[in-house]
Formats: sequence, C-alpha cells, structure tokens
Amino acid sequence: MRGRLTAGVLAASLIMAGCAGESPVSPLPTEAAVGAAPVGSVSVTPSPSPPRPSPASASPPSRRSPVGTPPSSRTPTRPSSPSSSSSCEGAVVRTIDATAEELALVPAMCLAVGAVLRVENIGPGEVTTDSPDLVAQHYEAGVVEVRFVRKGTVVVAIPQGGTTYDITVVVR
Repeated sequence: MRGRLTAGVLAASLIMAGCAGESPVSPLPTEAAVGAAPVGSVSVTPSPSPPRPSPASASPPSRRSPVGTPPSSRTPTRPSSPSSSSSCEGAVVRTIDATAEELALVPAMCLAVGAVLRVENIGPGEVTTDSPDLVAQHYEAGVVEVRFVRKGTVVVAIPQGGTTYDITVVVR
C-alpha cells in the first residue's frame, strides 16, 4: 500500500511540474505580435517585458495597429432586433400625476413586459385601456396601476378637465 501511495504522489508531482511552465491563458494579441510563443507550445523562459518610458518623457500612445493587422473598428454595433432599441425602457414604473401634469404633452412610450404605468390623483374606473387582455389594472386610494403583462400596443385613456387623453404604450 505504501508503494502505491508513494508512486501516486510522485506521479502527481511530475504532472504538476510539467504544467508549471505552461501559461494558463493564451497571450494577448499585442504579446503575440511582439514575439511571444504560440498558444500550443510550452515556453520555459519568460520573454522580457518592454522597458517603460519615464513619466517625464512619455508620449501619448500610438493608435496605429501592429504591422499586418487590419485596423479595428471602434464603432459599436447593435443588434437589429426591435427589443434592443435604446428608446424602449425596461420593466420600470412610470408615474403620471393626473392633476399636475399636462396629459396632452405626455408622449407615446415604449416599455418592457412587466412595466407599470401608475396614474396618481384619479378616481376609480376613470383610466381605461383598449386592450384589457394585455394589461392587469388595479385601483387603490386614488392611484391606478396598469401593469403590462403581454407584448403588444395598448392605448391608455386618462380623463383630465373634461377631455380624455390617449397615451399609446408599445410593450416589448
């Protein structure tokens, strides 16, 4: 038993010693261009790092690409799906005060499923929607909460001063 244990410890230590020279991750693109070892090979001696200039003589870094490497584009790209539109808000709570805000100036909005349109200072049954299957509506203490539970377009009608204002909400 003792012989097997010693052989196992010896084998494990040899395996660990063999892995000590390998780098655990592949080199950065700048290191590969400078002359670092290829990803699959084992390097025993580390390559020296380039000398750093003193702060007094430092010049701004060059934005040129290494020789043979095409310049990379710094322009961010977005997926073309409508759900990633920057004008669409997430599952947020939007509050409208029916007595203080001019409802004619409230724009159409784009919200995610789960968002809530909260209308304050309004009576029960005054806020209506054209798509009751897309919302869950609740009234309590002068506040109507319209939670958008499915994707689609909902028109929320809010009365103010004898006129009913329609607010279009696109739910993504």
